[in-house]
Amino acid sequence: MACYRFGEFIVSPRRRALARQNVELALIPRYFDLLVYLIEHRHEAVHRRDIFDHVWQDVVVSDSALSQAIRTIRRTLGDDSREPRFIRTISRHGYRFVFDGVVEEPDDVALSGARGLSRAAPESTVLATQPPEVADAFGPLLARITESTNDDESQREAAEMLHALGTAEALRRLGTRPHHAFARALLRDTRWDLPNAGEVAILGGPSPVSVSVSLIEIRLRRAARIVAARWANASIGGGVAGLAGGIVGGLLLAVAPGSSAPLTVVPVLAGIGCGCGAAGGAAVGAGLSVAEAVMRSKRTLALVAGASVMGMLAGAAVQWLARMTLEALVGVHVPTGGAFEGLIVGATAGLGYALATSWVVGGLAAPRGRERARVAAMTALTCGLGALALSAAGRPLVGGTIHAIATASQGAQAALTPLGRIIGEPDFGPITRALIGMGEGIFFGAGLAFGLTRRPS
Repeated sequence: MACYRFGEFIVSPRRRALARQNVELALIPRYFDLLVYLIEHRHEAVHRRDIFDHVWQDVVVSDSALSQAIRTIRRTLGDDSREPRFIRTISRHGYRFVFDGVVEEPDDVALSGARGLSRAAPESTVLATQPPEVADAFGPLLARITESTNDDESQREAAEMLHALGTAEALRRLGTRPHHAFARALLRDTRWDLPNAGEVAILGGPSPVSVSVSLIEIRLRRAARIVAARWANASIGGGVAGLAGGIVGGLLLAVAPGSSAPLTVVPVLAGIGCGCGAAGGAAVGAGLSVAEAVMRSKRTLALVAGASVMGMLAGAAVQWLARMTLEALVGVHVPTGGAFEGLIVGATAGLGYALATSWVVGGLAAPRGRERARVAAMTALTCGLGALALSAAGRPLVGGTIHAIATASQGAQAALTPLGRIIGEPDFGPITRALIGMGEGIFFGAGLAFGLTRRPS
């Protein structure tokens, strides 16, 4: 594997090391991958889309994430965006590595004299040895991140530079000056992309609620377009899953022994399944998308909580609408699934999705190929188990609700009693109810995950 030497720098892809005069410089893994990718393609201007597909191939991030990565790499290399020596911005296209003297050589040769690479001292240590006017660099940077709550690129750059100077000292000097909650949230958000940044605690610090709200606003604002797209895709995925489940259920009902249901029951059940799946997918998908965009620590807990809360709200709304409609139109009152069922389905979907995407760092999961199928399978499994538990406990899901309505309505043809005969039960018994419920959960979980992880073009 080749090693790259340019100016006073050496980049070793095999050792995943960036060194300057035998001193290793820290970069987070994705930023190192981006630097290597630009060097490897230095003879061309690399489009932003190609960078996202290569460096962030398994996650979706906002456009600002690339700008932040380039800014961090430039600062590490001592580059200037106005007069670039290494990385030039190509307007409305992407970036190009423009240093004209890159030398490729075997990795062992390039680093033969740098066996004992030492890490660069934190800039805060270097700062202490500088003249007072340099050591007081905190002041202008703190003024910049507290002058407004816009979260523009200049403020993010100032926050990153404060981390380089010393996170703890920056927080101490920040104190409780105006807009300090926003500034703390910005420091908390940028710390994840700087390997030497210190902790920015929310609990135990000043105004924890205001800081949390500001942090949520920052992350949602920067990921709003991605969250909206994932929410729509999750709704579509849930709708398609419900449609498929309705078609399968309708066909089985039409051909079941002793069934009087005509083939016209297929599109009816397909329509009901599609509507229920789309509503559930929209709700649970929204909870998952927002939680994934907002939380970088406690990710599993956040995903489960977000999906379960939104599932509960959707279940309560559907239950209220179904009961009001049935009582007003046909005078039928039957038990229907509601808030509790939505909470369990949402929680199990969130748990399966979180476990299957636990490798995600710094973005929203967008696996491909077999990995995407694995995520869908895990989500389908946990959803199916949750639905099985609900059905075993006598809690009605979509199939159970349809059967209850059909049984209570005179002349209805959608009663699911014939499905029980397929497996040997004389009626719509507990085994039939459990199998149908588990099937609903599996279809929904798979459709939700496939829709949620669809990578935008």
